[in-house]
Amino acid sequence: MGELFARGVPALKYLFVTHQETPHCGGLGRVLENFPDALLCGDVSDYHLAFPQYEHRMRWMHEGDEIDLGGRSLMAVEPVIRDLRTTWWAFETRERVLFPGDGFAYSHYHEDGHCGLVAEEATSLDLPDVSSTFADLALFWTKFADMNAYCDRLDLLIERLGVRTIAPTHGLPITDVKATVPKVQAGLKAAALMPESGTNEKIPATGAGAARTAA
Repeated sequence: MGELFARGVPALKYLFVTHQETPHCGGLGRVLENFPDALLCGDVSDYHLAFPQYEHRMRWMHEGDEIDLGGRSLMAVEPVIRDLRTTWWAFETRERVLFPGDGFAYSHYHEDGHCGLVAEEATSLDLPDVSSTFADLALFWTKFADMNAYCDRLDLLIERLGVRTIAPTHGLPITDVKATVPKVQAGLKAAALMPESGTNEKIPATGAGAARTAA
């Protein structure tokens, strides 16, 4: 980050948090220390407990609230696919980019040269399969919900906002929304049909495999 700002990029003014998960917000204290004028925005529940010295720089955002970025804004929008209670999604209003945090989480393959590509360029990527795997492991609640209703809600959000690009936290940027989003939705629906094992490790429940595990 230091190298980036050394090139003359303006100092950081805002931090928008998608959700309170350590990989996504664990470095907040260091960032706020290094950029003393930056504000923390979003659902800031409990952050004052971890960083009480920065409580005066925390700003609550609710659905529809916007951060003025000069010629564009960043809007807090409905997090249709939540991974935590405090989840918020963001929408950039000029280029119409949706930032869904972990809501569109899927993996890609380094060996196939996917890094640096958009989703539509990664032709060997089976989006329904990798989306269902991620949802099975990280979004356990999808097994107890009607994901058809959530996917319908997602379609309404995309249509209402006029989303042109989707930039997920985990996964490649989606530039053809109409073609690619249904593949991600197919993965979410498939994961909902997977049996709940109570663990991320899929081990045999009977037979020789179970005996070895017990031993």
